[in-house]
Amino acid sequence: MPLPEIVSPEQAHAARAELRAKEEAARRAREALNAERRRLPMVEVDTEYVFEGGDGKATLLDLFEGRPQLVVYHFMFAPEWEAGCPHCSAFLDQIGNLAHLRARATSFAAVSRAPFTKILPFKARMGWTLPWVSSYDSTFNRDFEVTLEQQDGELVERPGLSCFLREHDRVFHTYSTYEDGLDGLGSTTSLLDLTALGRTPEGSDRVRYHDEYDY
Repeated sequence: MPLPEIVSPEQAHAARAELRAKEEAARRAREALNAERRRLPMVEVDTEYVFEGGDGKATLLDLFEGRPQLVVYHFMFAPEWEAGCPHCSAFLDQIGNLAHLRARATSFAAVSRAPFTKILPFKARMGWTLPWVSSYDSTFNRDFEVTLEQQDGELVERPGLSCFLREHDRVFHTYSTYEDGLDGLGSTTSLLDLTALGRTPEGSDRVRYHDEYDY
């Protein structure tokens, strides 16, 4: 792979200034896209999905943990696999402390089709503490288009991310993205940008140390 061209400091400064103008234009376009995403219509989730997790059975509403928003990462882990997807594992590795999301009224959970008895040892191996449940006994993966049936009947997995909003006991699906749409995601702000309420759903964007939040 060739290295960048060697130039004078003046030439480098001019090139960086030109690129900064393009980066600023891209940032403004991204903010406009985020605003348009927040205006997307939502669909009520009528199916009573039941998941298996560390605390036993849980519904989709339970995964909110009492907060208004929920971000679900569709982790590729089919029932017949002995370990989770390496790419999905790399994605979860970059998820930071969930306190920053939770302080902004947003919960996070990973969901896989593998039974929880397979998820649990792999989760321990990876050293993760974030919520991760099994959708083994439900149609959740198919309904949200991360487990797809081929023409020959074979089931294939694909990674994805879905956002949900709740109003009391009613749950709404607001957004999903898949595969290449996950590029660049993983930070707290990038995940909040996908949600219906955005980065500051409670009107405050003050960032604190993760052990100082009161939520």
